[in-house]
Amino acid sequence: MATHHQVIVIGSGPAGFTAALYASRANLDVKVFEGRQPGGQLTITTEVENFPGFEHGIQGPELMNILRKQAERFGAKCVYETVEEVDFSVRPFKLKTENEEYTADSVIIATGATAKRLYGNGEDKFWGFGISACATCDGFFYRNKKIFVIGGGDTAMEEAGYLTHFASSVTIIHRRQEFRASKVMIDRAKENPKIDFLLDSVIEEFLGEDKGMIKSLTGIRVKNVVTGETQELPADGVFYAIGHTPNTDLFKGVLDMDETGYLITKPKSTYTNISGVFACGDVQDHVYRQAISAAGTGCMAAIDTERWLAEQH
Repeated sequence: MATHHQVIVIGSGPAGFTAALYASRANLDVKVFEGRQPGGQLTITTEVENFPGFEHGIQGPELMNILRKQAERFGAKCVYETVEEVDFSVRPFKLKTENEEYTADSVIIATGATAKRLYGNGEDKFWGFGISACATCDGFFYRNKKIFVIGGGDTAMEEAGYLTHFASSVTIIHRRQEFRASKVMIDRAKENPKIDFLLDSVIEEFLGEDKGMIKSLTGIRVKNVVTGETQELPADGVFYAIGHTPNTDLFKGVLDMDETGYLITKPKSTYTNISGVFACGDVQDHVYRQAISAAGTGCMAAIDTERWLAEQH
């Protein structure tokens, strides 16, 4: 016998927990499936200084724990389960986890997106301690520092330009001579006196100090893919700019997506192409990708859901 809920939230980042908070506060029966990465991307983020309300900043995992508890305070039930199958062709909607089956009157999708990574030696160790995938989030921490940006598309050029507002120097590392970026973006980067290029190159290893909870990136080992030569370079920070992958495999062939897999929502709303299914956060936002914008759309999704449910009854 499947367990039924009025609202099921799939995902547990800022969008998912905010949606759960608003929906449960509206006296709806809410279940949150936290998935394989409870708390979302912020759980692998150290200092968060740009989330309103925390004057002196807050650790990413701590922020997510607060949001979880706030949602639970109003009755949301959060479980460490992963939704592995959905059926939106019938109502109530059907969902399956590894162990159980559930039904729901409405579903809010907040599965987020994952930064593409290269998984070089030492990357996991220094992720969040000198390695990042969000210049807007973390650039502020690198004032007068030496920074490297990995990538060759428009995102890499844009991130590098943004980081020059803080860094003493920014070097773009790319495995080829040619760039995918548009000419105007390449020219803009080349004209910036703070930006250098290291081409035909890849990072083989991230170097630094590891003292348990205290870690710091101090350098990188770079390999020239043409000559095979390697060199060690001092580095205070490395930013990945090779894109993100929306976590939407579960919904392929079911919900409308753009060419890169992001869920498409109707303008100025969180409605998907299936009535009663809503999407919020990075799973449908490839532009801003901020915790606060994700939380904002989580609020929108809950309000859209509440109003939609009222219309159904």
